[in-house]
Amino acid sequence: MEVINTKTPTNSGSNRHKEPKKKKKRKHDPQEIQSSAFNLLQQGSNSFNNYGVQPLGNLLFDSAAVNVRDVGLGTLMIFTDESILEILGLLDAKDLGRLAMASRALYVFSNQESLWRALVLDQLNGRFSFKGCWKSTYIAAHWPMHVLPQVPLKVSNFYSDYLFQSWLCASLEMKREWLEVDNVDRRNNLSLEDFIACYEEPNKPVLLSNDALVNWPAVKKWDRGYLCEVAGHVEFAVGPVEMKLKDYFVYADSVKEERPLYLFDPKFGDKVPVLASDFEVPVYFREDLFSLLGKERPDYRWLIVGPARSGSSFHIDPNSTSAWNAVIKGSKKWILFPPDMVPPGVYPSPDGAEVASPVSIIEWFMNFYGQTKQWKKRPIECICRAGEVIFVPNGWWHLVINLEDSIAITQNYVSR
Repeated sequence: MEVINTKTPTNSGSNRHKEPKKKKKRKHDPQEIQSSAFNLLQQGSNSFNNYGVQPLGNLLFDSAAVNVRDVGLGTLMIFTDESILEILGLLDAKDLGRLAMASRALYVFSNQESLWRALVLDQLNGRFSFKGCWKSTYIAAHWPMHVLPQVPLKVSNFYSDYLFQSWLCASLEMKREWLEVDNVDRRNNLSLEDFIACYEEPNKPVLLSNDALVNWPAVKKWDRGYLCEVAGHVEFAVGPVEMKLKDYFVYADSVKEERPLYLFDPKFGDKVPVLASDFEVPVYFREDLFSLLGKERPDYRWLIVGPARSGSSFHIDPNSTSAWNAVIKGSKKWILFPPDMVPPGVYPSPDGAEVASPVSIIEWFMNFYGQTKQWKKRPIECICRAGEVIFVPNGWWHLVINLEDSIAITQNYVSR
């Protein structure tokens, strides 16, 4: 299944370090990153703003430059950028606004979207209309007559790998080479007996093509218009808050951030019973020992809605469960590692209760995906499209990212 972690994943310092290309001794303007290696998303007025932040390596190419970060922070310069953001996260909005006027460095830090996102989610509890960025959203909710400047200040000579990579991860397109591998077994008209013998018992992933959902009304009915008609004013679980579906779609239409919020609701069938009647468990997954728990059964099925770049970082499903995930609209990139292979860049605790990984899915692709090409035993990869179902066996590490606006159903179960 896919899973949502409402906490910020633990991040190692190396995950936020990007070495400069030594052969090209020039500064890299963030707006010039578009190249044969990486392409930037279309940048509009609502884009994630980086306030002129450059990668730290650029400082090496200008012997006369002084890092405004260090000068403007004073004695706070000894802290990592991540630690400074954690400290500023203790402040309220007015204090952040005041602090932004103290120096150019503090202006950059105080305007980081992660701080304003936390304020919105903590104080507004999902009852907000997204205004293109989190700071604008917060101000519109509290001071609706106040208008922010259309073009924020661009600070010169501010160098930070951590802040730059956050912007970069929010701005990059998925590279073609990240999407090319498709080595999963794809099966049409698979019999139940063959599914059990070839995939469930060997604990092996498989992608079941169009025939698996052929009788689902949801495949024909579930688009944004229909969902808004039957559930537009219903509140669903979105990260750490509950949001009305219509408000979530407003957010999804304009968000440009490193880790977009993901609608991931386990109670959708109780909230909107007609949605539960629009699908049925595919025949391959109907024998479910989990159902013997009755009312004591933990959450086991979810409605999943998200924009491009939203998704779930690497995890293993709990309670030794397997899962199926059916895409109704859109498409998803999946990467799966067998139980005996820990994905690169992922560091589980000895008991498996905690997992340290890169801050975002895009960051994992940037820094670790290439390592898998050198392994003799490769992960399973595929793109699961509308009308298809993927079987995720128990114990398998998996990552999933939406390649476009997507709607899906997922369910965990325990087989024999």
